Parts: sequence; structure tokens; C-alpha cells
Amino acid sequence: MSNSAAIYGCAGTVLTAEERAFFADVRPWGFILFRRNVESPEQVLKLTSDLREAVGWDAPVLVDQEGGRVQRLGPPHWSKYPPGEAFLKATNDPLAARELARLGGRLMAHDLKAVGINIDCAPVLDVPTPGAHDIIGDRAYAKEPATVAQLGRAVAEGLLAGGVLPVIKHMPGHGRAFADSHKELPTVHAELDALEAWDFAPFKALSDMPIGMTAHIVFPAIDKKHPATQSKKGIKVIRETLGFGGLLLSDDLCMNALKGTLTERAEKSLKAGCDLVIHWTGDMAEMKQVAAGVGKLKGGAKRRAEQALARMVHTPEPLDVREARDRFDAVLAGWFDVKRGHDVGEAQA
Repeated sequence: MSNSAAIYGCAGTVLTAEERAFFADVRPWGFILFRRNVESPEQVLKLTSDLREAVGWDAPVLVDQEGGRVQRLGPPHWSKYPPGEAFLKATNDPLAARELARLGGRLMAHDLKAVGINIDCAPVLDVPTPGAHDIIGDRAYAKEPATVAQLGRAVAEGLLAGGVLPVIKHMPGHGRAFADSHKELPTVHAELDALEAWDFAPFKALSDMPIGMTAHIVFPAIDKKHPATQSKKGIKVIRETLGFGGLLLSDDLCMNALKGTLTERAEKSLKAGCDLVIHWTGDMAEMKQVAAGVGKLKGGAKRRAEQALARMVHTPEPLDVREARDRFDAVLAGWFDVKRGHDVGEAQA
């Protein structure tokens, strides 16, 4: 049986009978977990196992585990990871930062694989510009494209070595946006040559990665009417200008940057050239709307999905977890202390 071109969330920490029946019927390609789905390692492992059992195959399970503000698995059961900017700030040396970023990716992969999660929606390859909305902010590895590309690749390689597929995001670039696409539709008024030199550069440098995610942003230099997720011209730029041949996921369909019903959002995204759409809320009525706009995963999209999964390492690179964790934490201890002091100062101001 073939899968549908969708990735769904679920409502809570255990799978309900209604969810089991729905997933068995629509057979999504994969699932995505959020904080509401996470309680303990034992619980997450059972949930990922139950999700796979519902569809009858070893379906991918995704999560957003970047570190910093975007970390779905956290204390007390999992380590606290820093945001992207911390690697360079903690070391003040690009080479040391790359080593630290790779180690962070490898440790995150260890955490995720242990509970049945095998795709991480990271690294963020967006490059902020002065005055841009803080939705990217400290999630960015650096303030310029070359270092973002280097550190993003280091994180991606750490994840791959640990048996977890990375997802580069948000294509073709969210760093210049002056609005949060979760809340409204941003428009980036930059000329194509400026976008190519800045925003596109890290994505070009990591175009060999297995999976990418689109941005819900209008780039008038590419398409005046449609956000990249729903723009044939935008997807063409991702495929041809950025040179990305991997599996392309939409960002979440529920974000307010997109208009229309969830059925229409799914249809438009897939018609534009996304291979798969993501719906994250776990709301059953919403998932049924999405399912109405999603067909089977087939053709080039199915081939890219298979090729992405073929990149997964099933025997992770050897790792002394305790030594690696101690080394990672030792380098970042100073950064966390400085950050904690800064946060206290801000709170008192």
C-alpha cells in the first residue's frame, strides 16, 4: 500500500483509538511530535512505536529539536541544548565552534534515536539581517552566510552520524523577514541578487542534504502573489537556483501566513511542488480537512522520500555518551552562565 503525502501530529502523550483508526486509513508518510506529546523517555518510545504500528510500517517520526527556544524534549529527562548562536559565542573560534556544533548534533541524535525519533527539523540555515523579526534571532548560527553554512553542516553531519536525518530550513530563507510567519504572512522586499548572495547561500552550500523545509514567505522578486511554499516559481528557485534535489516538506499548514481552508492549503502546497505537507496540531477535524487535500505519495516525490530514508545510518557512529556530554557541557557552561546573568538583568530592568 502507498502512503499519503502528509505528516501529522497527534493530540497527546498516548495514541487514542480514533487516531489509530484515522492513521490506519489515511496512511501518512510520517508523524511529528511536539511538547504536548512528550512526558518521559519510556512514554515517547511507546508513542513512536504505536504510531508506526498504526500505519503498519517503519514510518519516520519527526521533531523540532534545535536547542534554545525550540526544543521539544528537554529537562528533566533530556539535556538542555543551546540555541544556534551559542556555538560561536561560547568558543569565539570558527573551527572550535564547528567541532562543538557537530558534537551537539551527534548528542541530539543519540537522544532522539533512543526514543524512536529519526528526523530532526534542524539545522536552521536562515541568516538574519538587521531589524528582522526575532522569530529567527538566536536560532541562527551566525550573522553572515558562510559561517551559518559551516555550522549548519556541522550540526547536520552530527545528526546523520547518529542515525537521524536533518531537515534544512526555511527554504529559500527566513532571516530577512520582518514578521513571524506563525502569525502573519511576511513579505521580503529584496532584489534577487541580494537574496542569492545572502539568503540563498547556506542552502546552496547544503543542497546535498536529504530533506528541506519551505518558508511561508512572499518574495516579490520571485513571485508577487504566493508564499514560497505555494509558489511554483518559488519551488523552482529551490530546485534549480539552490540546487536542492532532496525531499521537500512544507512548513506547518496551520500557520497564519497561509490562507484558505486546510484542504486548500494542502492542495496548493503540493500542486506548487512540495513533496509532503505537515500538519502539527493533532486536531482530528483539522487532520480530516488536510487528508481531503492530500493524495498518494507518488512519482518524483515518492522517489525523493525513498532516497532520503536511504541516507539514514542504522548503526550510529560510536560515541562515549558520558564523555561527549561532559565535554559539550564544559565548553558551554560559561555561555549558559553569561546568558543566565543577562536574562536576570533584563528581568530586573
